[in-house]
Amino acid sequence: MKKSAWLPAVIAPVVVAGAVAAPMIANAANDPIAGTNPTAADVIASIAKSSDAQYSGKLTQSSDLGLPELPTGSGGSSLEGDASDVLGLLTSSHTARVYVDGASKQRVQLTQQLAEQDLVRNGSEVWTWDSKERTATHVTLPSDSAKGPQDGTTTPTDIAEQAVDAITPTTTVSKPTEVSVAGHDAWQITLTPKSSGTLVGTVRLAVDQQTGLPLRATIQAAGQDDPAVQVGFTSLDYGAPAARLFDFTPPSNAKVTEKDLSDAEHDAHAKGDHARGAHDGDEPTFTGEGWGTIAELPAGTVDQSSLGDEASGLLGQLTKAVDGGRAVQTSLVSVYLTDDGRVLAGAVPVSSLVAAAK
Repeated sequence: MKKSAWLPAVIAPVVVAGAVAAPMIANAANDPIAGTNPTAADVIASIAKSSDAQYSGKLTQSSDLGLPELPTGSGGSSLEGDASDVLGLLTSSHTARVYVDGASKQRVQLTQQLAEQDLVRNGSEVWTWDSKERTATHVTLPSDSAKGPQDGTTTPTDIAEQAVDAITPTTTVSKPTEVSVAGHDAWQITLTPKSSGTLVGTVRLAVDQQTGLPLRATIQAAGQDDPAVQVGFTSLDYGAPAARLFDFTPPSNAKVTEKDLSDAEHDAHAKGDHARGAHDGDEPTFTGEGWGTIAELPAGTVDQSSLGDEASGLLGQLTKAVDGGRAVQTSLVSVYLTDDGRVLAGAVPVSSLVAAAK
């Protein structure tokens, strides 16, 4: 599966970046939340119990970040490859089939016109498959790995967990209200930033009353009526999916890449996790706090002079010249490319990124 797949997964951590969850989570009840008056803490705490859930469903993701339209040629999009994929994912809706049998067995199928992308995990074995490119990747995880690889696929749980991390004194959390998602009764809570310096208006989470499974997550930009990013189930059936769904064998003519991560955790411990906290030089640094957090990648990350004609043209159409570089501000997130190759991003206005770069 391409790195660009379900790109909002990359944006969401920036949008909901913040400090560790407030004590309300630590003090939350572990009882079922099907009662008549649960607290927001009860609803949030119930998400943890859904890790062993078994279900099949259809998931719809939509993004409307207000990106400018780009010209298309007579043969379709004038952009090809990952650039076209990224823009399509940010400006239109996509549907995936999801099959989950607890924490170690998952399958996600993203179907496009005449093509399909799959992520299949069965214990420590993970496969990704792109039918259009006829490419497969086989990843072997550490045997005690609790989570699968970060492949870019966004689910309501992803955004829910990231939003929970942003519950701090900078956020107002509403009382739960009852909603229905994909035919299931759910409690919905709304997180609203107290700061006016962020582009985020609200994050809404709908959680199944019986199972704690996040059913829908919506991020709304400040001053906007329609969601900027929404991921949610349109159909959902509980119960163990067929075991065959978690077995994958690539076609004989597929190009297969092998990645063995089984010793990765051992190697990390042996090296002291890079002295725990030390940076390799290409990792992001963060400034600000809560919803106003800004991530910065170091100088040389993007060399605009070395970009090809297509990438340069795309950059020119998506961004505008600002002091010290080029930038784009969508309804929900801003990105600033400095002349020295740094990249700054956050759910803040471009002016905040420019100021942080000085």
